[in-house]
Amino acid sequence: MTREGGCFCGAVRFKAEGEPVNVRICHCRNCQKAMGSPFFARALFDQRNLTVSGDTARYPSSEALDRVFCKVCGTRLFSRRTNGTVVGVALAAFDDRNAFAPTEHIWVSEKIAWVRLDDGLPQYQETVPQ
Repeated sequence: MTREGGCFCGAVRFKAEGEPVNVRICHCRNCQKAMGSPFFARALFDQRNLTVSGDTARYPSSEALDRVFCKVCGTRLFSRRTNGTVVGVALAAFDDRNAFAPTEHIWVSEKIAWVRLDDGLPQYQETVPQ
């Protein structure tokens, strides 16, 4: 299955092939700062399954992760692993914003205090245990 999406202004478009590895809501401080939001809701895909057209820029938010955004409107679209493995795609950037539902919350130890998690999903203080 192919799901498409893009940025606010339409300058960047993407296609994600197949099913995501996982769909999570991350509450870590880096995601909060990078997204300008209380959390980052994203679907994780193998980088080989994502094609992107349009002019993007990236910001290395850590040694392991680049944040990718539209150079025109600034929409934050992806968190891409620098090792070439996976890429997190912002759920709200898909044309069908209901295409994926999160299955768990990660890094709730850094959750903003006023955010209430009452959706019944599993919660992990940091990342999901292996």
